[in-house]
Amino acid sequence: MTPCACGSGQPLADCCAPLHAGTPAETPEALMRSRYSAYVLDLRDYLLTTWHPSTRPASLPAAEPGLRWLGLEVRRSTMTDADHGTVEFVARSKLGGRANRMHETSRFVREDGRWFYLDGEFNQ
Repeated sequence: MTPCACGSGQPLADCCAPLHAGTPAETPEALMRSRYSAYVLDLRDYLLTTWHPSTRPASLPAAEPGLRWLGLEVRRSTMTDADHGTVEFVARSKLGGRANRMHETSRFVREDGRWFYLDGEFNQ
Protein backbone atom coordinates (compact mmCIF):
# COMPACT_ATOMS: atom_id res chain seq x y z
CA MET A 1 0.00 0.00 0.00
CA THR A 2 1.50 3.29 -1.15
CA PRO A 3 0.35 6.25 0.97
CA CYS A 4 -0.97 9.25 -0.92
CA ALA A 5 1.46 12.16 -1.04
CA CYS A 6 -1.35 14.66 -0.42
CA GLY A 7 -1.28 13.95 3.31
CA SER A 8 -4.79 12.54 3.60
CA GLY A 9 -3.54 9.40 5.33
CA GLN A 10 -5.26 7.25 2.70
CA PRO A 11 -3.63 4.91 0.19
CA LEU A 12 -2.86 6.56 -3.15
CA ALA A 13 -5.17 4.07 -4.91
CA ASP A 14 -8.13 5.23 -2.79
CA CYS A 15 -7.27 8.93 -2.75
CA CYS A 16 -5.69 10.88 -5.62
CA ALA A 17 -5.07 8.06 -8.14
CA PRO A 18 -8.73 7.92 -9.27
CA LEU A 19 -8.64 11.68 -9.92
CA HIS A 20 -5.38 11.28 -11.85
CA ALA A 21 -7.20 8.64 -13.93
CA GLY A 22 -10.08 11.01 -14.79
CA THR A 23 -12.60 10.91 -11.94
CA PRO A 24 -13.71 14.51 -11.30
CA ALA A 25 -12.73 16.04 -7.96
CA GLU A 26 -15.71 16.72 -5.70
CA THR A 27 -14.27 19.86 -4.09
CA PRO A 28 -11.56 22.46 -4.70
CA GLU A 29 -9.55 20.96 -1.83
CA ALA A 30 -9.71 17.48 -3.37
CA LEU A 31 -8.47 18.92 -6.68
CA MET A 32 -5.69 20.87 -4.96
CA ARG A 33 -4.55 17.76 -3.06
CA SER A 34 -4.57 15.72 -6.29
CA ARG A 35 -2.54 18.43 -8.03
CA TYR A 36 0.04 18.39 -5.21
CA SER A 37 0.37 14.61 -5.53
CA ALA A 38 0.63 15.05 -9.31
CA TYR A 39 3.61 17.35 -8.75
CA VAL A 40 5.15 14.69 -6.51
CA LEU A 41 4.57 12.05 -9.21
CA ASP A 42 5.53 14.43 -12.08
CA LEU A 43 2.14 14.00 -13.81
CA ARG A 44 2.41 17.10 -16.00
CA ASP A 45 -0.47 16.10 -18.30
CA TYR A 46 -2.82 15.90 -15.31
CA LEU A 47 -1.64 19.28 -14.04
CA LEU A 48 -2.35 20.87 -17.42
CA THR A 49 -5.72 19.14 -17.78
CA THR A 50 -6.88 20.42 -14.38
CA TRP A 51 -5.64 23.98 -15.06
CA HIS A 52 -8.35 26.33 -16.35
CA PRO A 53 -7.87 27.04 -20.09
CA SER A 54 -7.91 30.82 -19.52
CA THR A 55 -4.76 30.69 -17.36
CA ARG A 56 -3.15 27.38 -18.42
CA PRO A 57 0.44 27.54 -19.68
CA ALA A 58 1.27 25.80 -22.95
CA SER A 59 3.51 23.31 -21.15
CA LEU A 60 5.18 22.61 -17.83
CA PRO A 61 8.89 21.98 -17.39
CA ALA A 62 10.08 18.64 -16.06
CA ALA A 63 10.72 18.50 -12.34
CA GLU A 64 14.16 19.63 -11.25
CA PRO A 65 16.49 16.63 -10.87
CA GLY A 66 16.76 15.79 -7.19
CA LEU A 67 13.62 17.71 -6.16
CA ARG A 68 11.90 16.01 -3.23
CA TRP A 69 8.45 17.01 -2.08
CA LEU A 70 8.26 16.78 1.71
CA GLY A 71 4.64 17.47 2.58
CA LEU A 72 1.45 19.42 2.22
CA GLU A 73 -0.46 21.35 4.85
CA VAL A 74 -3.93 22.62 3.94
CA ARG A 75 -4.55 25.69 6.08
CA ARG A 76 -7.98 26.74 4.86
CA SER A 77 -10.52 25.65 2.27
CA THR A 78 -13.54 27.84 1.54
CA MET A 79 -16.36 27.97 -0.97
CA THR A 80 -17.18 31.44 -2.34
CA ASP A 81 -20.30 30.05 -4.01
CA ALA A 82 -21.33 26.74 -5.59
CA ASP A 83 -18.80 27.06 -8.42
CA HIS A 84 -15.90 29.00 -6.87
CA GLY A 85 -13.56 28.15 -4.02
CA THR A 86 -10.17 28.89 -2.53
CA VAL A 87 -7.60 26.72 -0.80
CA GLU A 88 -4.73 28.10 1.26
CA PHE A 89 -1.86 25.66 1.62
CA VAL A 90 1.83 25.26 2.36
CA ALA A 91 3.85 22.80 0.28
CA ARG A 92 7.36 21.91 1.41
CA SER A 93 10.16 20.61 -0.79
CA LYS A 94 13.92 20.15 -0.81
CA LEU A 95 16.34 20.65 -3.67
CA GLY A 96 20.11 20.43 -3.47
CA GLY A 97 20.06 20.25 0.31
CA ARG A 98 18.00 23.44 0.55
CA ALA A 99 14.50 23.43 2.05
CA ASN A 100 11.76 25.37 0.26
CA ARG A 101 8.31 26.39 1.37
CA MET A 102 5.53 27.53 -0.95
CA HIS A 103 2.59 29.24 0.76
CA GLU A 104 -0.24 29.94 -1.67
CA THR A 105 -3.92 30.75 -1.75
CA SER A 106 -5.29 29.11 -4.90
CA ARG A 107 -8.55 29.92 -6.66
CA PHE A 108 -10.69 27.22 -8.27
CA VAL A 109 -13.69 27.33 -10.57
CA ARG A 110 -16.17 24.61 -11.53
CA GLU A 111 -17.35 24.39 -15.14
CA ASP A 112 -19.51 21.62 -16.59
CA GLY A 113 -19.23 19.70 -13.32
CA ARG A 114 -15.40 19.74 -13.19
CA TRP A 115 -13.16 21.77 -10.91
CA PHE A 116 -10.18 23.63 -12.39
CA TYR A 117 -7.25 25.45 -10.85
CA LEU A 118 -7.58 29.07 -11.94
CA ASP A 119 -4.67 30.88 -10.32
CA GLY A 120 -2.94 31.51 -7.04
CA GLU A 121 -1.49 34.23 -4.89
CA PHE A 122 1.73 33.63 -2.98
CA ASN A 123 1.60 34.46 0.72
CA GLN A 124 4.46 35.51 2.97
